[in-house]
Amino acid sequence: MSGPQCIAIDGPAGSGKSTVGEKLARQLGYLYVDTGAMYRAVAWLALNNNVDIHDGAALGELAQHAEVVISHPFVADGRQYTVTVHGCDITWEIRNSRVTGAVSAVSAHPAVRRTLIAQQREMARQGRVVMVGRDIGAVVLPEAELKIYLTASLAERARRRHAELVARVGEGNSKVPSLSEIERDIERRDDIDHDNMRPAIDAVVIETDYLSVQQVLDAIAPYVEDTTV
Repeated sequence: MSGPQCIAIDGPAGSGKSTVGEKLARQLGYLYVDTGAMYRAVAWLALNNNVDIHDGAALGELAQHAEVVISHPFVADGRQYTVTVHGCDITWEIRNSRVTGAVSAVSAHPAVRRTLIAQQREMARQGRVVMVGRDIGAVVLPEAELKIYLTASLAERARRRHAELVARVGEGNSKVPSLSEIERDIERRDDIDHDNMRPAIDAVVIETDYLSVQQVLDAIAPYVEDTTV
């Protein structure tokens, strides 16, 4: 029995999908692809090239010519993967507050989505991929052998995101927004991304509020073992 060649993991911001996806990929020896990082890379490019984030045609052109590459991490600084644009390492830069504030608007443009979805499908065709996002199972990879949808309450997702930022830059750092600010931002992103956050009909839905990362992985394991290709 062989495992699934493509595993799709979806869920809203802060549901745990990135952490779970990266750890699952590592366990299986699969490539981990965070599709959100690709949209963030386009947003980063737009901001750094003074491209209007509300100009869909200009952003689509930008995405089409951007050389966005996601690869295994090659720097031991806590990163889950490395993101380069035209060969430049922007892994941490795409996590700054300006990019976070712009990415939902950028990802909403059909021209951007068409280009990046085509790239994501090409990655999946190589096989042995864990792909994480908000609409992977329903839109990007509807034929994925295993589809997981992780969810959690707004309060819990905000708490996790705040804890991640504190762990990265330190308690009391002025770069860390307050818990209430993070909660408002996640709620705003949920509203913008609502149409792109639906789980696939055949997805396994896992509520993660009271589960550790390992418990979520344990819940997924039987589905990985039971999936044949």
